[in-house]
Amino acid sequence: MNPASRRLFFERLREGNSAPRTELDYSTPFELLVAVVLSAQATDVGVNKATARLFPVANTPAAIHALGQAGLEEYIKTIGLYRSKAKHVIELCRMLMELHDGEVPQTREALEALPGVGRKTANVVLNTAFGQPTIAVDTHIFRVANRTGLAPGKDVRAVEDKLLKVVPAEFRLDAHHWLILHGRYVCKARKPDCGHCVVRDLCDFKGKD
Repeated sequence: MNPASRRLFFERLREGNSAPRTELDYSTPFELLVAVVLSAQATDVGVNKATARLFPVANTPAAIHALGQAGLEEYIKTIGLYRSKAKHVIELCRMLMELHDGEVPQTREALEALPGVGRKTANVVLNTAFGQPTIAVDTHIFRVANRTGLAPGKDVRAVEDKLLKVVPAEFRLDAHHWLILHGRYVCKARKPDCGHCVVRDLCDFKGKD
């Protein structure tokens, strides 16, 4: 895909959704951080159901830490890998209180030092909570980037680096959300809905119907 096609690609996604946002429910950077940690190998819908029970009771590092691992597990046990996630979140809360005065740090290095927080989670928090033009590459974005020819890469880091290089600056802040929503609802894994795709003519996918 050439630069002109990439620009048109994002112009069309913007026309369809001028203010894209995450589908995780949150009201503070800390709530977002917890929700993203819980969302690994889980659906946003499933995470939202769990946090709808958890956050009204505990939505600060001190309050969640006070629940203890077993207490937290009771709120999130409907989510896959909930025991290991509860362990990570409790330790994450402790570190936030001890190292960051209970606030979510705004640097990649500090975020990635927290339990359960990898590069993708850090990118989501930096982008969504703090407005930094990062692009978190999940399975949806990896698929869209490779299938369409937008930013091909052999692994998620290669795709991330390519996207940061080729996405025009004016679209970079929202690119993560546009691409994940496009992959989730249109450019789906098993059966892409090419008939309803606004970038169909720009896409390199050989299997377009």
